[in-house]
Parts: sequence; C-alpha cells; structure tokens
Amino acid sequence: MGLRRLFALAVLCLSVAAAGAADLAEIKARGELRHLGIRYANFVTGAGDGFDAEIVQGFARHIGVRYRLVYSDFYSVVGDLIGRSVRVEGGKAVLGAAVPQRGDMIATGFTRLAWREALLNFSDPVFPSQVLLVTRSEAPERPIKPSGTIAADIKATRQLIGKKSLLVMEGTCLDPASYGLRGMGLDLRSYTRSTNLNEMVPAMLNREAYFTLLDVPDLIIDLRRWSGKIKVLGPISDHQVLAAAFLKEAPALRDAYNAYLRGIKADGSYDRLVDKYYPGVRTYFPEFFSKIRPAK
Repeated sequence: MGLRRLFALAVLCLSVAAAGAADLAEIKARGELRHLGIRYANFVTGAGDGFDAEIVQGFARHIGVRYRLVYSDFYSVVGDLIGRSVRVEGGKAVLGAAVPQRGDMIATGFTRLAWREALLNFSDPVFPSQVLLVTRSEAPERPIKPSGTIAADIKATRQLIGKKSLLVMEGTCLDPASYGLRGMGLDLRSYTRSTNLNEMVPAMLNREAYFTLLDVPDLIIDLRRWSGKIKVLGPISDHQVLAAAFLKEAPALRDAYNAYLRGIKADGSYDRLVDKYYPGVRTYFPEFFSKIRPAK
C-alpha cells in the first residue's frame, strides 16, 4: 500500500507539472486561453471587461484561440498558475502542496514584486503604479512637500506614520514587508476579512485604522468614489510596474504577448483603453506614458 501511495503521488505531481507547462503551442492546440483575473481597480471589473480583460481578449483573438476568464484572488492566483500553493513569509515565497492549475496567464493589475519574480516570468510593463499613504480628509497630517527625489519623499511619508495604526494586506502589493515597514515598531493592522483591495478605504473610513496603503490605479477610482473623504499624504514605494505573469516554462506565450502588447501600443488601442478605464493617470506617470507613441 505504501508503494502504491507513493506511485499515485508521483503520478499526481507529474500531472500537475504537465498541466502547468502549457506554452503557446499547447494552448493553440487546446484552442483556449485561460486568463486568471481578480476583480480589482478596473483591471478586471467582474462584468466581463476591464483594462487587462480587454487586452487579453484581444491577445486571444490574435493567437487564434477562445478566451476564458477564470476568477481568482490575490492569495490564490499564483498557485492557480503554477499548480502549487504559495504563502509569503517576510517578503519571500514559500511553496506548499500541489493544487489544480487553473489558468495560463495572470493579468489583473499584477505588481512585479521580488517574490513573484522568483516564481514567474513577467511580460513587458503593462501599466505603472506606486504605493501611497492615505488617510481620512479630516486628519491633521498634511501631504509632504515633494523634495525632488522619491527616496527622500518616501522617508518623509514614513515619518508621518509614527505610532498611529496602518491598515495593510499581506501577500499583495500592499504587503508591508515589501516596503521595509515590518519589524519597525509600527502599529500594523492586517486586513483579513477578504482579499479585495477595494475594501481598504472603506475599512479605514470605518476607523479600523488611521492610515491605509493604496496603489495609484485603485486611488484614481477611490478619489472619485470617496470624494472629499480621503487624502494622499505621500509615497511609500518607488514607481512600480504592473505586468502580465506567465509560467517559467512558457516563454513562447510570454513572447507572443509582448509582441501583441507592442502592437497595441503602436496602433493607439492601448491608449484608448487607458482613457477608458483610468482618466487622469497620465498626470501621475507622465514619463511612462510619454514613451508610448501611437502610429500617426
């Protein structure tokens, strides 16, 4: 019985590895591209559209296969791609048991973080971001005065936190370990009721913490949704890159996506999606968007 169990386990591991190794040729043979997405900040809206959803839908048409959106969450999505459960400890990934491999790529406003890069191959930059410190509009703290260098601005912003509570979400782009905030004596409050980053501002407004972290794409939406109720104090991170993520074993799929991304940036399709889902974002990242030159 012991040998049988070991054999069954070996077969299971091999099947998971085989399922997780689908590259461009296998996806074309299957006839379907499975897009792992998370309902977040207009990248995937939950209504079948969104910035990343529309890009991947176009990519599926480009390579001649059906498109299928597979919903996930920030705690499960990497495992859904690689076929192993993943947890984050101290900013590093720890692999766990085999899990079903549910998708072929992640595209969902996905930040390129060091622990994710150790497990996945990322595409060329799809969108810019930055993590900011946010509080209620009536709080006495004032936004920092820009110094001209991001490092100095981050230092000034961190000093505003002091002993007051900060709402964070581990294992996501709002994980304090990614920005050197853990182990510094800060009053960190981990949001654990869900993995929905859209709930961070409502929780802060409900006084579950004094401050919260927020990234720019979410901020653009929340400044409209919570107009007059929140304010931005300054940056917690350097400029970040959001990109699509692929298996290490799927370089041809990643390369095909990069070629498609270059094409839509050149023909103006990308810019139209930016205007549709993130009006005003160019004022935050003029350098990033100035490099995109649609064909005349």
